[in-house]
Amino acid sequence: MVFKDRREAGKLLARAIVERFNGTLKDPVVVAIPRGGVVVAEPIALQLSAPLELVIPRKVGAPFNPEFAVAAVTEDRTLILNPDLSPDALSRLGVTEEYLKRKALEEIEEIRRRKLLYTGGRRRIPLTGRDVILVDDGIATGLTVKAAIASLRRENPNRIILAVPVMPLDRLEEFKGLVDDLVVLYAPEFFQAVGQFYEDFSQTPDREVVEILERVNGGA
Repeated sequence: MVFKDRREAGKLLARAIVERFNGTLKDPVVVAIPRGGVVVAEPIALQLSAPLELVIPRKVGAPFNPEFAVAAVTEDRTLILNPDLSPDALSRLGVTEEYLKRKALEEIEEIRRRKLLYTGGRRRIPLTGRDVILVDDGIATGLTVKAAIASLRRENPNRIILAVPVMPLDRLEEFKGLVDDLVVLYAPEFFQAVGQFYEDFSQTPDREVVEILERVNGGA
């Protein structure tokens, strides 16, 4: 299964969510992970007549190799270590508690910068007691999505529904245990990268994220 682009994936996800929950969602809020996840989330939010909010997790890279994620963090300082790395492996990489704290704070500053850019300082949509539909354009390792889930739990939603177009088959059970419900369109056994399941997986510009938020939320 290959999606034309993120927008097509979002429309298919919206249809699957409507079929699965059939009007039983409690005051839903769609929460997207920028940037690509926002494009997928727009058709879902419009289909459900729900507001669109953001959660912005960031990877914490290893010393001397910032592309290799040793953890992920969110604005509220939720920090998730890479579960594939043992304490010994982290030590060999030079990852200390002091390093994690310092790098996490740097990433939180970047999260705040992006949040202001995308929302213009708009007040956060309350999630307490509501059904939250967390959306991204796909899951590979899932480290940043795990951080997003843990962060959203702190806001006491009624339930968290994770909705993604594609993720590896061997990650399904793990993520079913992290959320209240999971909607996935395609879970292949052989998985290298999210982009292989899209004809167009070009980077989403910041401006497009802003425009989608304004369209869905009516400039509120």
